[in-house]
Amino acid sequence: MMYFIACAIIALVVAFALTKLLIPRLERAGMTGKDENKQGNPEVAEMGGLAIVAGFSAGLLLAIFFNSFLGMEFNLVYVLAAVITIHTIAFIGIVDDLLSIPQWLKAILPLFAAVPLVAVKAAGSTAIALPVIGMVDFGVIYIIVLVPLAIAVCSNLTNMLAGFNGLEAGMGAVMFAALGLVALSLGSSEMSILSLSMLGALLGFLAFNMHPARVFPGDVGTLTIGVVLASTVIIGNLESAGVILMAPYIVEFFIKAINRFPHTHQEIRADGRLHPKDGRVRGLVHVVMKAFGGITERNLVFAFLAIEMVFALAVLALYIKI
Repeated sequence: MMYFIACAIIALVVAFALTKLLIPRLERAGMTGKDENKQGNPEVAEMGGLAIVAGFSAGLLLAIFFNSFLGMEFNLVYVLAAVITIHTIAFIGIVDDLLSIPQWLKAILPLFAAVPLVAVKAAGSTAIALPVIGMVDFGVIYIIVLVPLAIAVCSNLTNMLAGFNGLEAGMGAVMFAALGLVALSLGSSEMSILSLSMLGALLGFLAFNMHPARVFPGDVGTLTIGVVLASTVIIGNLESAGVILMAPYIVEFFIKAINRFPHTHQEIRADGRLHPKDGRVRGLVHVVMKAFGGITERNLVFAFLAIEMVFALAVLALYIKI
């Protein structure tokens, strides 16, 4: 237990320190984005997700150190395969932040990033744990179809439900807190390392990303949140838990698909409340705005954190072993 806590703490410290260092440097380099949900659209440092990746990586490196020198036991091959996939997606996010990759290409590239996880799963279990039903073996379909799809879909979905101070990292923190508790209860060291390291990194980043945000995660941050989630549940054979945690993102996808994937613009009224532009619902955030008759950005984010907590509690109820 102490090993996992140490990984989370070092991830938090590194992410916090690096985010603080990155903000002025990103601003000087012109790596900023407009905060569209505030009056005047102030410029805010972008690509802060680099600190999330660094913090998460620090947690994993500490775990590898513990494994090599202090006897911490886990499947190093599985963790390293996840690391390669995660860092490949993070690199895609960096390139997208800098050069703006076409949306269709950004949807396809993660399929290739899944190769390391496909390789290790080909030599391991091809079964998925389903609530009530139990383990279901999908055979080769799991290896060549479901694993790549999970990586591509999760990384892109977490990039869709975004754009509000603290939303991406906050919802991610809720998801990884739930997965961390489940992993600890099941005794899955690999899941514990991945989920708790990511939880620590997100908490360190959130200190600067909550409303009013001083830094945005950028695509490098949002894509990384999704791929770490997918990698964690694939390694732990808890893919169905990942689907439950991703439920708000899945709803967001279908609403946007119906509207042909528009940018989810909203307008700010004089009282600071956000409303869907032209009153049209173009995303799940607009559903919440309309439900409240307009809502401040801070309260909108809190509403989504509460929604995510409901699904996190469902995962705990279904999978945790007391």
